[in-house]
Amino acid sequence: MKRVLLIGTAGLAMLAACTATVAPPTAPPPPPAPPPPPPAPFMSEMVTVTGSRVRSSAYRNDAIAGVANFTMPDQLVVDRERYEDVDPNPVMSTADEPVSTFSIDVDTASYSLVRNSLEAGRLPPTDAVRIEEMVNYFDYDYALPPGPDEPFATHVTVTPTPWNADTQLMHIGIQGYEIIPDERPRANLVFLIDVSGSMNSPDKLPLAVQAMHLLVDELHPDDTVALVVYASASGVVLPPTEARNAREIHRALDSLSAGGSTAGGAGLALAYDLAEQNFDEDAVNRVMLLTDGDFNVGVTQDERLEDFVARKRDSGIYLSVMGFGRGNYNDQMMQTIAQAGNGTAAYIDSRQEARRMLVEESFSSLFTIANDVKIQVEFNPARVAEYRLIGYETRLLDRADFNNDEVDAGEIGSGHSVTAIYEIAAPGSEGVLMEPLRYGGATTVEPDLDGEYGFLRLRYKRPGEDESRLIERAVTDADTVDDVGEASQEARFSIAVAGFAQRLRGDAYLAEGYDWAAIRESAAGAIGEDEFGYRAEFLDLVDRAQAADEARDKP
Repeated sequence: MKRVLLIGTAGLAMLAACTATVAPPTAPPPPPAPPPPPPAPFMSEMVTVTGSRVRSSAYRNDAIAGVANFTMPDQLVVDRERYEDVDPNPVMSTADEPVSTFSIDVDTASYSLVRNSLEAGRLPPTDAVRIEEMVNYFDYDYALPPGPDEPFATHVTVTPTPWNADTQLMHIGIQGYEIIPDERPRANLVFLIDVSGSMNSPDKLPLAVQAMHLLVDELHPDDTVALVVYASASGVVLPPTEARNAREIHRALDSLSAGGSTAGGAGLALAYDLAEQNFDEDAVNRVMLLTDGDFNVGVTQDERLEDFVARKRDSGIYLSVMGFGRGNYNDQMMQTIAQAGNGTAAYIDSRQEARRMLVEESFSSLFTIANDVKIQVEFNPARVAEYRLIGYETRLLDRADFNNDEVDAGEIGSGHSVTAIYEIAAPGSEGVLMEPLRYGGATTVEPDLDGEYGFLRLRYKRPGEDESRLIERAVTDADTVDDVGEASQEARFSIAVAGFAQRLRGDAYLAEGYDWAAIRESAAGAIGEDEFGYRAEFLDLVDRAQAADEARDKP
């Protein structure tokens, strides 16, 4: 399946060093959280982790059937949830900072978290909204590249901005090639499942088990699965087992139940040890962590967990993280270790989302086509006076990082695509926000470059290689459309999603006229084929956001 990424730059330290920025006003705080719902009963054939031993005990299963179409109740608890506190990217002066550099990001956790909140009738926490993940959640019909020798195709459109008549958007889509199913490598997977007491809720452990059942049914017979659990301590429930023995794997999954505190660090160490013991250099070696992120025993600091996972990444074992539940959800930790582990972070809020992630997009979730993918755009000061990268606040890189192959960046799976959106203002236009420099000299460029808005560069490494490769192209007048309606359906829909995410965050750059109704109208005109109904679902979320916003404003 093809996926889209929004292009952004990691490393907030870069912003502090910039000499000419316009920071947005502080967004209003999210609404107060309600009390938690009562925990639902859960009973199954249970594996209890005590001390360093793992033992089984019989337990009835009366609640698991309710997981299939489970959605969160009307009340949510967010006061114990952790999200990274980031500010929107500021406007940058091309004269002072002509180059923008960032790591790609294919995570989708933010969209599912936002949906979960809106379906419960509440606006999401502001810091839970990451624009690039909202945009990248959707499939975009970008033309595919030729194949592994040319693994990426670039698609660029410069279009008027729907929320600001005085600026333009530079919309960048990067499409990765799709691995032929019969040629995919073998998968060597370790499921690391949190069975602590905090997972004792229908939207947590039971849903995690359902998700893994779905994935097991998608595996090839010679793929292997091992199962590690952790609570107060950790243990191996199932040693590496070929998927041809799927019944044995399913039985092991059905044996799990929750109880105890959360020694997540110990579980990670055991899962990586097991993956290393069964490492296959010709296979995809991956640990898949399923948790609410509420680590409270042993190594719990994000920095120490990040260091541990980063060291293991260099051994060729990647980490994917799937989050579950609300109330004590640790999104910040999930994002941190997924990025360090060359993996992705997803949030599973329903069986349907599990199916999307692990069935419809199992190839892109498991099989990497490029490592350390970085984007750099150099803007032409004769055409672009100011620019603003929409999203990717946690993915910014320094300019020198682009050519430094030692600097880690994001990975792209089979068929994934990445979308990046910049808002740009032409010199002398009403869209320019900064006062001109009193002593600034006139900017000139070579005549043959006058038709260029900028220059796009992409760096990536093939799996198993240490030296990066470069793709580059100019962004020219030939990429421009005079009306946003002339842009591709894919560009128009992704721009609407970006506008929606900015409004959820309360970003100051959206005009008041670009309200929920305008966002919905923009998206509705770009629905397209919508095979699985996800774009139609987005329209429903816009309606829910408008209703929640209006309810919040009522006295």
